[in-house]
Amino acid sequence: MPIKIPDSLPARATLESENIFVMTEYRAMHQDIRPLNLLILNLMPTKIVTETQLLRRLSNSPLQVQVELLYTSSHVSQNTDASHLSSFYTTFEQIKNKKYDGMIITGAPVENLDFRDVDYWDELCQIMEWTKNHVHSTLHICWGAQAGLYYHYGIPKYNLGKKLFGVFPHTILRPQSPLFRGFDDIFYAPHSRYTENRLEDISKIPSLELLAISEQAGVFGVKSSDNRQFFISGHPEYDPDTLANEYFRDKKKGIDINIPDNYFLDDDPTQPPVVRWRSAAQLFYTNWLNYYVYQTTPYDTRDI
Repeated sequence: MPIKIPDSLPARATLESENIFVMTEYRAMHQDIRPLNLLILNLMPTKIVTETQLLRRLSNSPLQVQVELLYTSSHVSQNTDASHLSSFYTTFEQIKNKKYDGMIITGAPVENLDFRDVDYWDELCQIMEWTKNHVHSTLHICWGAQAGLYYHYGIPKYNLGKKLFGVFPHTILRPQSPLFRGFDDIFYAPHSRYTENRLEDISKIPSLELLAISEQAGVFGVKSSDNRQFFISGHPEYDPDTLANEYFRDKKKGIDINIPDNYFLDDDPTQPPVVRWRSAAQLFYTNWLNYYVYQTTPYDTRDI
C-alpha cells in the first residue's frame, strides 16, 4: 500500500524513481479505506531532504498513510524556500483542533543550546503538551527526543565535548518488544549529535522503559509504558550519503570533525560509505507504524 502525499511535493518524484508506491490525493479519495493520519513536525533546516528520508521509511508497509507536514511559525527558516513551506506545510494554529493517529518530531541542529534558548521552544512545548490528547503515538528523533524527555519527564541532556558521529552497533534490551520484531541481535544506526541523555536519569522514571543501548553511543531507544511516547537518539532514516555530506560540510567550514565511525570503506573518506543500517531502519519505522499506531489507534480519531 502507498503513502499519500500532495501531488506536487518534491519528495514524490524521488520516491517514484525508487519504485516506491506513492498515491496522489485524487486516487486516494476513491478508495474506501481510512488512512492513518500522520503528522510530521519537521525541525530540520534541510526540510525537503528530511521529508524524503522519513516518507521513504513510512511508505514501505501495507498501510495507507496520509501525511501532513508541520513547521514552527515562531522560527524563520533560512534554508527552505518560503513558497515550499506555504505550499506543503501547515502551522500549529491551523491543526490544533485535529487529532492524529501518529506523529513524528524530528531532530534539529540546536543541541548545544539550552532548551529555553531555542527560539521556538515555547511553541514546541505547546505542541508536545497537545500531543497528550490529540495524538495516539508520538515518535521523537535525536534532539526531538532530548526535548521530549526534558519536557515530559524533566530529564536533562549533557554535552559530550565532541560530536558523536558515525554508525554504531546497538543491543536490544527488550527483544520481545514488537518495536524490534525481525531485528538481528545487534543492529546499526547512524548518530550525529553533541549531547546525550544518560541511562541513570532514565532509570529513575518508573513510567519509562529502556529499549536499546549502544556501548559507544549510549541510550538509543526509550518509550513510555503506555506506548504513547517514543524517543530515539539516532537517525535510522538517514540516507547513505547523509553523514558524508555533514563531514565534508564541516571540514569545509574548518570545524574539527572526526571521520564518522564505521562508515566509509576502510575509514577512508575518498571511498564510498558502507550502509549497515538500512534494513533495521525500515523495520523500525514499519514496526512503530504497525504495532503502535495502526494496531491500537481508535478507528474514529475523535476517540483519541
